[in-house]
Amino acid sequence: MHNETILIIAAPDAADAIMRWRRHLAGERRLAAKTVEAYDRDVEQFLRFLTAHFAGPPTLADLAGVKITDIRAFMASRRNDGAGSRTLARGLAGIRSLIRFLEKENQADGAAFRAIRAPRQKRSLPKPLQKESALRVVSVEESLDEEPWVATRNAAILALLYGSGLRISEALGLARGDAPALDGGMLRVTGKGGKERVVPVLPVVAQGIAEYLKLCPYNPGPDGTLFLGFRGERLNPRIVQRAMAKLRGALGLPDTATPHALRHSFATHLLSSGGDLRTIQELLGHASLSTTQIYTGVDSARLMEAYDKAHPRA
Repeated sequence: MHNETILIIAAPDAADAIMRWRRHLAGERRLAAKTVEAYDRDVEQFLRFLTAHFAGPPTLADLAGVKITDIRAFMASRRNDGAGSRTLARGLAGIRSLIRFLEKENQADGAAFRAIRAPRQKRSLPKPLQKESALRVVSVEESLDEEPWVATRNAAILALLYGSGLRISEALGLARGDAPALDGGMLRVTGKGGKERVVPVLPVVAQGIAEYLKLCPYNPGPDGTLFLGFRGERLNPRIVQRAMAKLRGALGLPDTATPHALRHSFATHLLSSGGDLRTIQELLGHASLSTTQIYTGVDSARLMEAYDKAHPRA
């Protein structure tokens, strides 16, 4: 949200408070830039609604006096615009962050926001690929790109997502100096919230990355980005998603076969082969084991089986 936008959709005193809140998020709370951007968008949508709701840019007093009925009207308008439960819940979190900040400054009362329950969300998970399909997706022989170095690059990225359980952002955030040795080994990646973890890299994946580096016409140095775009720029995640979409069509895979589904396949295939949840949790970089349980689609029977095998008194 640019300063000019804030002045249009918020009165000067409210705009000043929002600027302080933004500095608080980035400075004191040290939230990731993408999180701050998401919160920014959420608050901007709310301010635009209030501008129409109050027939003018809301003041600080207007923000402080928001009622439950106002919040419900906002959520109803977002639903009418096509927003789902997950989007509404995330949007509410961003707005609550602002109100909590104003509460600490004794400039608002967040009781109305605390009284509103976030919409219930359906737990939707990307479906894992069959092992045979996953192996075909990450094979350079199946690549549909005519440029050899681009074909090896895309295959290396997809192999890293499936072989090490990385997110696209984590793979594309690697530096050239992070490239693993030919015999594989361990790789240090930076995940959500700037948290670091170490993941194993299979020799076949490491060799795929080495082949890409040999064919790549650009060399930005050890501190430069590992996976580069066609003109030597930082690779956009959309390029990887489009490459996966082409493979889906060529291999007859369902729409659920996305790059993120490869990470899900990594976890699911490890679990089905006897991997334990704690190890998978560490490899995925999940802060909570409950997240891993949901992510891998573990049912209660499977959990009890693992418990019976592992607990000394079981």
